[in-house]
This record gives sequence, structure tokens and C-alpha cells, in this order.
Amino acid sequence: MTFGPAAAAARRPDVTTLNELLVGESARIVGFDGASPSYRRKLLSLGLTPGVILHVARVAPLGDPMEIRVRGFAMSLRKAEAAALLVEKV
Repeated sequence: MTFGPAAAAARRPDVTTLNELLVGESARIVGFDGASPSYRRKLLSLGLTPGVILHVARVAPLGDPMEIRVRGFAMSLRKAEAAALLVEKV
């Protein structure tokens, strides 16, 4: 499911992007926003599928990249990459 940030806010005010979460917060992936089809396939192949719960473990001192824990492993994403994932806090 792909839709723009304005549409996401209008439909579900609890939906945000992954790059806006703080360290220690957990969220469920609900979709993708603004990602090219090839980048979306890459995220899906890494296990970042809708419905999966993730946890923001830490953020680098300068704010980029961020480390998330998902499906039992740690992954680092740049803030721009994390902006492509729509999530709802849990």
C-alpha cells in the first residue's frame, strides 16, 4: 500500500514515518511512502514487510544512520531511507 504523507495523515493520524521515531520506541510497519519499486523490493527482501514490529535501538551521534531491531536482527538505515517506511507506534 503506497500513499503520500498528507493522505496518510488524513486517513490515519497515528501513522508516521520511521525516521521520526525516537530511540526506544517501537512501531508496526503499515506501508511505504515515496519509495521506488526497486527500493521497496529491497526493503521487503530485508524483512521489512507490513505488519512487522520493529524497535529503534539507537541513532548515530550526528543523527544518521539509525539502528533498528526487527525479526531478531539489527539493521542500520539512513534517515532518508527510513522516511520511506510508514509506521504506527505500538
